[in-house]
Amino acid sequence: MDMSDAVIVNSSRLKSIVWNDFDRVKKGDTFVAICRHCKKKLSGSSTSGTSHLRNHLIRCQRRSNHGVAQYFSAKDKKKEGSLALVTIDQEQKNDEVLSIVNLRYEQEQIKSEHVAIGSNSLDQRRSQFDLACMIILHNYPLAMVEHVGFKIFVRNLQPLFELVTRNKVEADCMEIYAKEKQKVYEIFDKLPGKISVSADVWTASEDDAAYLSLAAHYIDENWQLKKKNLNFVTIDPSYAEDMHSEVIMNCLMDWDIDRKLFSMIFDSFTSDNIVERIRDRLSQNRFLHCNGQLFDVRCAVDLLNRMAHDALETLCEITQKIRESIRYVKSSEATQATFNELADEVQVETKKCLCIDNPLKWNSTYLMLEAASEYRKVFSCLRDRDPVNMKFLLSDPEWDRLITVTSFLKLFVEVTNVFTRSKYPTANIFFPEICDIHLQLIEWCKNPDEYISSLALKMRKKFEEYWYKCSSGLAVAAMLDPRFKMKLLEYYYPQLYGDSATELIDDVFECIKSLYNEHSMVSPLASSIDQGLDWQASGIPGSGKDSRDRLMGFDKFLHETSQAEGSSSDLDKYLEEPLFPRNVDFNVLNWWKVHTPRYPILSMMARNILGIPISKVAAESRFDTGGRMLNHNWSSLPPTTIQALMCSQDWIRSELES
Repeated sequence: MDMSDAVIVNSSRLKSIVWNDFDRVKKGDTFVAICRHCKKKLSGSSTSGTSHLRNHLIRCQRRSNHGVAQYFSAKDKKKEGSLALVTIDQEQKNDEVLSIVNLRYEQEQIKSEHVAIGSNSLDQRRSQFDLACMIILHNYPLAMVEHVGFKIFVRNLQPLFELVTRNKVEADCMEIYAKEKQKVYEIFDKLPGKISVSADVWTASEDDAAYLSLAAHYIDENWQLKKKNLNFVTIDPSYAEDMHSEVIMNCLMDWDIDRKLFSMIFDSFTSDNIVERIRDRLSQNRFLHCNGQLFDVRCAVDLLNRMAHDALETLCEITQKIRESIRYVKSSEATQATFNELADEVQVETKKCLCIDNPLKWNSTYLMLEAASEYRKVFSCLRDRDPVNMKFLLSDPEWDRLITVTSFLKLFVEVTNVFTRSKYPTANIFFPEICDIHLQLIEWCKNPDEYISSLALKMRKKFEEYWYKCSSGLAVAAMLDPRFKMKLLEYYYPQLYGDSATELIDDVFECIKSLYNEHSMVSPLASSIDQGLDWQASGIPGSGKDSRDRLMGFDKFLHETSQAEGSSSDLDKYLEEPLFPRNVDFNVLNWWKVHTPRYPILSMMARNILGIPISKVAAESRFDTGGRMLNHNWSSLPPTTIQALMCSQDWIRSELES
């Protein structure tokens, strides 16, 4: 707009303070407001109001931000809906801790980073932490802060926020990691029980890099099962086994939890040599219970995945024929219509949909095979009508084998779903499910079809390796379920072992007693009794101490005679009392929380045993045929940054969930 002939209007009617920063000029019949700082031209008509002028002053880059608040009276804010900024009381801010997405960080008073607008404020530091937390939580790339679209979005949303660089947001993420790590240290320091640690191997999609992920599992003072990521470190798959064990030990000692370790959970294919080296190191310092008998735990869901892989590998040719049959049915609407007509003719009862599987999820292959087997008669009829295109249909023996192996997979799917139904399943739920699989494997090995029996033997070999390592821990956890106690062993072991069952049950009970005795020696209750007796003995007449309580000697006599008479232990009382009724709403941790005063020593043992993660596989990846993979947004970052992001993400998410 050509303003050469414009005239500045000096009117006494311009009462708003906004005109201190604008010139109102008239060109012909049009009024224009010109910013005195950036010379931008806006409407100056009396019918346009002044809110657009005030909003411009906030965004004006050539104007100092100080004093902008004077343009926002309470009346105008309410009336015109102008930009609202968070109000922070300065005195309160000096005393309180900054909260970032439910996380608390100490407020840093950095005047250069704090932009004040009268009584309102933008906290630059807090906003930077919020941005870093967002990146951590959602796997966003660090470089997003330098993306043009992001910059435009932030500038329009809050022009007072000073945009940060990629390096700055990475430094903020590292600071969050350091502060959150200190909080985890403090949690571990105050834990009333032991810690179990799971080990996982991750890979990156872009290269052959491998990462070792360690996570701590424990039951806290409120009897809640918790998990905290500890480390996410780069490893070289070509390393010797002793180097892998050394990496794990260094991580444990860095967290100062080697003395608090109860067990470690590995994949079923992890080398025994690695486990033995770690166990030997810990046993030298006598950190482990039962001489490390319960230390080596293998992941139950990983076992099921490996047995399912064996089953699907055996069905490889049959599975490919099923895929080709389904593709033909789906190849045209006419073929699909013919298939549906035949299904009605043979009166197929199933309503399941035929669909091609996802090879990366073995349960989807099971669902495809199960649905196809229920349309067996329909496929046979379709072959009679179109023998040329249905030449790859299964023979009758192949259908029979498919149905049998599919029943194996069905059991594995059902048990996997039980194990992963809860985000943090307690160890007591695994024993009966694992025993049922054991019994089924015994029966499958008796199948007269060598095709089936050889598969069953292959799966049973894997199972028995797992059972040898984990059966004692599973049995102890089942005993600590008040609905079962020793009765579950007495029910399953005779079915599994016949005449040898009694001896094996006795072996498990010896392990239970040994574990109980070790817990009783470190129990706070035991030490308090000893201290009480020492104090009482010091008050007995003739000891030189206060002897006004004439019955202190009686107290000592009572304690000695009760020991001689063999008073019942926690374990004895627990096993003698009737079983708790079974119901679907039972929570074993709540039960032990309520009964801790009655069984103080046994509850310590329950806290450590029930906290063992018999499965370490997340629900969303329980049927995956491949390993866990690092997000591509982070895989190219330095190893220390990757560890900080992965651990911080776990800690922040767990705090948000709680």
